[in-house]
Amino acid sequence: MKTIAITLGDPAGIGPEIVRKALKSHALVASYRYHVLFSNQIPPCAIGKSSRTAARFALDSLEAGVAGCLNGDYAALVTAPVNKAALHSIGFQFPGQTEWLAHRTGARRYAMMLVGGGLRVTLVTTHVPLRKVSSLLTRKEIGEKIDLTHCALLRFGIRRPRILVAGLNPHAGSAPEQGREEREIIVPAVRGAQKRLKGVVEGPFSPDHVFWLALHGKMDAVVCMYHDQGLIPLKMLAFDKGVNLTLGLPIIRTAPDHGTAYDIAGKNRACPNSMIEAINLAAKLAKRL
Repeated sequence: MKTIAITLGDPAGIGPEIVRKALKSHALVASYRYHVLFSNQIPPCAIGKSSRTAARFALDSLEAGVAGCLNGDYAALVTAPVNKAALHSIGFQFPGQTEWLAHRTGARRYAMMLVGGGLRVTLVTTHVPLRKVSSLLTRKEIGEKIDLTHCALLRFGIRRPRILVAGLNPHAGSAPEQGREEREIIVPAVRGAQKRLKGVVEGPFSPDHVFWLALHGKMDAVVCMYHDQGLIPLKMLAFDKGVNLTLGLPIIRTAPDHGTAYDIAGKNRACPNSMIEAINLAAKLAKRL
């Protein structure tokens, strides 16, 4: 029987509560063992407040999970939310868990895919100011995200993946005055992917139309140019059930799509649905190994 490792994330947040509720929910895939990771000692920390102690606990647990996946003890890793500022206070030099996981596992190419509400969206850029998005878009970056999305869909059991690529500008830059990014960057990236990959890769589509196509079964995933472009429609449809799947790693890693929620930590008000979905998606993908 395969084992899936689960971290508690920041113990001062809602991580411990949603993990406990998920494990007691009777909604998890039954053919797996689930192992909750702790650091060597459970740290005393104030619930609902960030601290260096809680950050060390979170990082120790994350390290234990990755090490266990790499040596074959665990089939997948599910990570509860962490506080990035607290991690940075102890010398953590990465924007978040995703980037740390890529570094720790030696992954050169990686991406965030969010799953929920019938949508799968992959982000080309993530947590960057909107004013910087255009300067970060390159043919290579977009092409890599399309490739990673294609591989992920194959892992989902989709034999002929259909991927739609969103444009950056209104109406996907159909008029010259609406922007050059589609013409100079996105279109060439899509054409390159069409030559490399089996399946359907199309775009760029107008961002105000592409998710209608998604909801009506015209595609298997959307590659989005920036964070909110993909997250707004997904959270509208699956606010408490979204899952973050890291693409490109040599291990399976999923996470609930929300933060530490310090404001409700310790009040028994946290919804475990996103954690349940994250665990079950990890189990589904591990089954295909």
